[in-house]
Amino acid sequence: MSATPPFALSGGFLGLGPATEATRVTIAGVPFDIGTTNRPGARFGPRAIRAASSMLAGEAHPISRREVLHPAVADIGEFAVVLGDIPASYDQITAQAAPHAHLVVLGGDHGVTLPLLRALAQRREGPVALVHFDAHIDTWPSSCGQPLGHGQPFFHAINEGLIDPTRSIQIGIRSPVDPAVWDWTVDKGMTILSAQAVHEAGPAAVAARIAAVVAGAPAYLSFDIDCLDPAFAPGTGTPEIGGLASWQAQTILRGLGDINFIGMDMMEVAPAYDVSEVTALAAATLVWEYLALLPVYD
Repeated sequence: MSATPPFALSGGFLGLGPATEATRVTIAGVPFDIGTTNRPGARFGPRAIRAASSMLAGEAHPISRREVLHPAVADIGEFAVVLGDIPASYDQITAQAAPHAHLVVLGGDHGVTLPLLRALAQRREGPVALVHFDAHIDTWPSSCGQPLGHGQPFFHAINEGLIDPTRSIQIGIRSPVDPAVWDWTVDKGMTILSAQAVHEAGPAAVAARIAAVVAGAPAYLSFDIDCLDPAFAPGTGTPEIGGLASWQAQTILRGLGDINFIGMDMMEVAPAYDVSEVTALAAATLVWEYLALLPVYD
């Protein structure tokens, strides 16, 4: 346990410092939310997630017993974005993300995942598997006439060959959706588990289904905090009732230790709508759970 109390830790996630020669996993924030279609404010998500993460610093994970606060993990601060310009911001995010071998990003609206996947494609050959937690399918070709935004990242990721939809799965989907968008997504090979399906199957069965779909491929984890029910995550821009409880998401993640994850993002935390930091704490804890899955500490 650190001698520094949680409330006095530095501003990095878990109080982590900048990158060193020992760094193998890099945490960065992307304060960008101009692709939102409802309530803005996710640009302040990285700051809120980092602040809430102080509760998790200093002790080992209760299941894996890994020390997540480790020299192999660093927090490099915020990526730069271009004010008011989605395409230019995406290009800048891709350029900043590309040098990092294993990146964990705190967002930001969910459109940010597209430039992150583009950066990943620059370092790897072929598409990766996707494990996507969300209330929304995020494969709309456009929103309000805009082809780039937080409802479009996986439409473009599929079309650009960044992800393999036949080895990709979406968990917690429950929002209203155009049937044509749903059918297009399924026809491309994507597996969709609705929130109701998750409730009925239970976390262990869902974790097993995720592993079966990924089938050993390198996988990227993208988590939109609105996958959680608003009772557990009110601080988000597009809340949908009937979502996962925080314990369900946590238990599912703990069952994914055999997946070869190569990157992660946590998106859509909007602290202006939060209550007692419960959304930020849920987001920080789920990132911490992801870090505890990684073999970098072994």
